[in-house]
Amino acid sequence: MKKIHTPSIGFVSLGCPKAASDSELILTRMRAEGYVITGSYKEADLVVVNTCGFIDSAVAESLEAIGEALQENGKVIVTGCLGAKGDVVKNAHPKVLAVTGPHATDEVMEAVHRHLPRLHDAYSDLVPAQGIRLTPSHFAYVKISEGCNHSCTFCIIPSLRGGLVSRSVGEVMQEAQSLVDAGVKELLVISQDTSAYGVDVKYRTGFWGGRPLKTRLTELADSLGDLGAWVRLHYVYPYPSVDEVIPLMAEGKILPYLDIPFQHANERILKLMKRPASSENVLKRIQHWRSVCPDITLRSTFIVGFPGETEEEFEELLDFIEEAQLDRVGAFKYSPVEGAAANALPDHIDPDVQEDRLAQLMYLQEEISAEKLAKKIGRTMQVLVDDVDEEGSVARSAADAPEIDGLVYINGEQLAVGEFVTVRITDSDEHDLWGEVIN
Repeated sequence: MKKIHTPSIGFVSLGCPKAASDSELILTRMRAEGYVITGSYKEADLVVVNTCGFIDSAVAESLEAIGEALQENGKVIVTGCLGAKGDVVKNAHPKVLAVTGPHATDEVMEAVHRHLPRLHDAYSDLVPAQGIRLTPSHFAYVKISEGCNHSCTFCIIPSLRGGLVSRSVGEVMQEAQSLVDAGVKELLVISQDTSAYGVDVKYRTGFWGGRPLKTRLTELADSLGDLGAWVRLHYVYPYPSVDEVIPLMAEGKILPYLDIPFQHANERILKLMKRPASSENVLKRIQHWRSVCPDITLRSTFIVGFPGETEEEFEELLDFIEEAQLDRVGAFKYSPVEGAAANALPDHIDPDVQEDRLAQLMYLQEEISAEKLAKKIGRTMQVLVDDVDEEGSVARSAADAPEIDGLVYINGEQLAVGEFVTVRITDSDEHDLWGEVIN
């Protein structure tokens, strides 16, 4: 019987007790995954060097240790404080396999997995690299954080899911890369508050592909845009920092699409909701976004009939909808949720009044949508095919998120699901487009 080779790893740990603690975490993960830890360069399949970069002598010692490991073994992964100092390691030793900073157990293990796969695992090996997905194979949701730090009075998410916890930027990028490698054509970035990504870790610098990468939405979106798939941002809270991602859309790095729930336009109602309370500033920002990226699609959601909403305040919301000319709008009647602070507010709105206000808002938005879509007739655009039936193919444009926005119908064409095609738009209605393939 052929003897199975168990992957073995050499480990060099330099620096202070904090670095030693990091080493312990990494070594624990390695042993838990079945790797053998060896003290011999010759017996190791690769070597991990945990470096120190606090003072010049520590930098020199670390670079010397990396050089020795490369000479004696040849396959080296570098982690630790020196890895956080830009390209110092790569400039001195360009042949290292990967470089991460300190506190980077996940990133180190991702690098180990790339260059020294684990033995067959009867459980995990049944799972494809992209994981088990409930979406079709050509698009996938990528959750970048959990929880929320806001206290919107109509919402109980923080009490259900806790405060904001951002995922490691390297882990997010690895998941996205695995999805794209598996054939995913569209990555939909989601969280409770996408704009807040990294706030909880003070935008800590992580690592991806051996290079530092800040745990922040702008840098994440930029890097996701390098993977070759559509990247669509959802649930973006209207922080000022959102302005920074608009140029990425103009450059074609990510889709010119922003899902940003404004919820209302009246300042008093927004304050009761504990939301940003300046519709005037919002309109100016929308104007600015469109000046930077004229093709941007703006989707938002609104709540009508919030406790205490007067007829005048609702009319102010309608005026905002008219002036903002948003591309996609979802609206909901306020409904009490057990545990939400808004339940205790006075002057809850009669359900019939709520229903009437919802109808008015949606009628107005349908008129806006129909007019905006009609202007697309005659244009050419790239679409992604979602479905094929006896009548033809059903696709989506960059302006359409799956299951919530419109569709592009391509009659008489049996295309492949997950295929990108270029179409010329021939017709439209209040929500959808029709097009023909340009050969």
